[in-house]
Amino acid sequence: MVLTSWFRKPMTNDHAHSDRIRRAVSLLHSGGLVAFPTETVYGLGADAFNPSAVAKIFEAKGRPANRPLIAHVSDIEMARRVVSDWPALAQDLAEAFWPGPLTLVLPRHERVPGIVTSGGPTVGVRSPDHPMARSLIESFGGPVVGTSANRSDAVSPTCAEHVRASFGDRVLVLDGGSCRQGIESTVVRVDGRSLDVLRLGMIGIEDLRRFSGEVSLASGPSSGADGFDTPMRLVDADQIESVRRALEDSGKAVAVLGIGTEVVFGRPMPGEAGAYARALYSALREVDALGADVILIERPTGMGPIWDTVRDRLARVSCRDAD
Repeated sequence: MVLTSWFRKPMTNDHAHSDRIRRAVSLLHSGGLVAFPTETVYGLGADAFNPSAVAKIFEAKGRPANRPLIAHVSDIEMARRVVSDWPALAQDLAEAFWPGPLTLVLPRHERVPGIVTSGGPTVGVRSPDHPMARSLIESFGGPVVGTSANRSDAVSPTCAEHVRASFGDRVLVLDGGSCRQGIESTVVRVDGRSLDVLRLGMIGIEDLRRFSGEVSLASGPSSGADGFDTPMRLVDADQIESVRRALEDSGKAVAVLGIGTEVVFGRPMPGEAGAYARALYSALREVDALGADVILIERPTGMGPIWDTVRDRLARVSCRDAD
């Protein structure tokens, strides 16, 4: 089934915006999928309480059934509709960081279909900080469950064109421009007064320690799906030139993702943490399309939660052998 897809510059007049939201809401009510912008990445969403609609997300993405989805809500009141317990710590975190890039993992309410949580007892819930996402959820009147709007083996999309690259005209897309943060949300499991960080994001561990003295970082998989054709290698700044020469001497075409310096073949990256994170996924797509044999990525050395998250994502895409 081919659906209408908007891939043009975002409309700014209220009438056009309202018409687009109405069409998206109608599709959600009929069990369809909608791709929508958030401050982090674009999401692929469905009615959280419609298991048949949720199944279409897994089908469209080629996503394994054992990977749960996140319920996107407009506010705390809506969040409480998808969880069976809302502890004081969850309230504190939501009041501090919502709307924003924090996903809370809590015991799921029985009304949430098992397909959303991969049969597990908990559900992730987040209130996104993007006007179009918020308008969509509020107009729909209920939680929109979803995940990043890309094929399961591809990097998360940060603009509508990235979504189109994965789905063509098969998914309706609300074009809200480029995502202003560009990296997925922090995910934390709330257990009483303790927090278990399941995924690093823009909200760092030190930010969370303001609310709980018991914050731990869960051990995750050593790699993540990257969807790139070109092997990537993380290299310290003082070694990039020698590694590049050695690879080129062996007959390989080498592209470089460097920080704050001009590169002959590749792309320079900004030195400020937020700007780097915002540009990262688009830059990775860009250098992957250059046709190099190997991509060398300068290892960032900056301090702080955003740089920690950037290094986490780079480690995931550079895990393959680049020799």
